[in-house]
Amino acid sequence: MTSASNGRGWYLAQIKPNSHRIAERNLLRQGFEVFLPMTRVTRRQSGRFIESHAPLFPGYIFIAFDPVQSGWRSVNSTLGITRLVNLGGAPATVPDALVENLRARCDAEGVVVPLEDLVEGQEVRLTKGPFAEFVAKVETIEPDRRVWLLIDLMGQATRVSVPQDDVRRL
Repeated sequence: MTSASNGRGWYLAQIKPNSHRIAERNLLRQGFEVFLPMTRVTRRQSGRFIESHAPLFPGYIFIAFDPVQSGWRSVNSTLGITRLVNLGGAPATVPDALVENLRARCDAEGVVVPLEDLVEGQEVRLTKGPFAEFVAKVETIEPDRRVWLLIDLMGQATRVSVPQDDVRRL
């Protein structure tokens, strides 16, 4: 993916529910540059924990195009897209710096990599495993990227070790 250039800017389109892949595929077929940042999520399904990817901004996708060209109007009729986000009858621009900073934090698959600035005593949310969505307090951080957390389970602090990628700052 290249950054928006040659008079092009970044815009935001609202997508239909659960249609992010359809919208992305159809926009790419039309020659638009798109950016759909994803995040890792853990869900419980049939008694098991399943890790998958979900849009970082559910319901929206970034699109780069030149507003002077008339081809961008086809975005509104693209399969999977509800509409371009407008302000005053014209597509609302998204700052290039915002998109570029988000892209810099993504891996090759477009998944946002968590920040690594955890500190001892900080509250975090677990994103994976059997304690997904639990809030915990960072006890210690080890050099091998493991984090020891204190989780309140039934009124008692329980010490748990998890990879640093499995926690997210609050």
